[in-house]
Order: sequence, then C-alpha cells, then structure tokens
Amino acid sequence: MYIIIVGASKAGINLAKTLLSGGHEVTLIDQDKMKVSSLSETFGDVIMLGNGANASVMKVAGANRADVVAALTGDDATNLVICQLTKLMFKSPRTIARVSDPANEEIFQSIGVDATINSTRMLNYLIEEQVKAGDVIVPLFQLKGGNVELVQVEVQKESGILDKKIKDLGLPEGVIIVSIYRGDETIIPKGETIFKQGDEVIAIVKKEHLEKIQHMFKSTNGQ
Repeated sequence: MYIIIVGASKAGINLAKTLLSGGHEVTLIDQDKMKVSSLSETFGDVIMLGNGANASVMKVAGANRADVVAALTGDDATNLVICQLTKLMFKSPRTIARVSDPANEEIFQSIGVDATINSTRMLNYLIEEQVKAGDVIVPLFQLKGGNVELVQVEVQKESGILDKKIKDLGLPEGVIIVSIYRGDETIIPKGETIFKQGDEVIAIVKKEHLEKIQHMFKSTNGQ
C-alpha cells in the first residue's frame, strides 16, 4: 500500500515508522522546514517539505496513486481542507483525519472522510464504558457508521490464544487482525501467524464482538 501522511506530529511520525517497518510505501509531509530537516536523517526521501492543503504539493507526493491519505496536523481546518482536496481532486484514496474538536466530526463525515481520530472522544468512551484495569482492549477510534472500532489488544500470560494460529481461532466474520507489534517488530498477520505473550494486536472489530475478543485475549487467571 502507498500511504501519504500529512503532519509530522508525534502520531504522524510513529505511524510512518510503523508502516515502513511493515513494508508499505510512505510519504510524510510537513511544512515546517526545521522539522523536516531534523527528520531527514531518520526518514530520508520519505519526508517531504510542503503544505498538504496545496493541490500541487499533493500531486507531487503522488496522491493520484495513494491508497490512503492521513491528515494528522494539529489544526482541524487544515485537516478538513486536506481531506476535501483529496476527495475532490484525487478521488481514489481513502481519507483519515485527526479531529481535535469532537464537534467538528460531523463536518468531516459530511464530506465523506472515511475515518476520524479524536482523543477527546476516545477518553470519553473509556470513561462512559467504565473500562476496568483488567480489560485488555483499548479502543483507538470508531470507523464511520459507529458500529465498527479499531482497537488495540494485548495477548496476556496464559491467554487461551497463546501459540495458536490465527486461522485456527474461529474469529467471527466481523473481526479482522490488522497488525501485530512484537517488541520492535511489526508483523503483517497471515493465517499461519502465531500469537505470543505480550503481542500488541491491532484489530478491526464490530461492537457486538468486543466482549468475545476480550475473553479470547485475556489471561485465564483473570477470568
């Protein structure tokens, strides 16, 4: 996959590193000359100086062939313009936007942004759902429509899925394992992939399956 990330924030940098380690093609764009210069040692040609809200910049970055454009600047208005520009001029990429003000999420959804990331809503979700210390699922964000979540879940000691292959778990149709972080390694999972203790798993899960996934990954000692 080819992913364009606009905004060399901490989130943007970490996402770029994760995607690159997973074998994806990435372009990271930022308009801060000093930041781009300091990150060039780490990213080389991957990082690009420019304003992602500018059509010519996005064209040079190859937005016409991108699979995903992620607008992760700290400004909602800028992220909105980036997503709107992408949808109108380049059309094919899926768009993901960071939204600082939850009140703006409806605006992003109205122009067809595929997913929004909002830390305020995430924290509110955790409080409302009264997530207990023993829970292993951490919600990252809701995909458009609200019935599907991107979550992070840790494989705990003595979990029932330890040393089992993904293909043998009998996962519900509404669950997709996206990636596995094992130490400094990012694993793109396949059916033969085996879970190890401490694995941090990123998954797309329908809400009705969250409890089942929680049960599968949790240590049997905690049940």
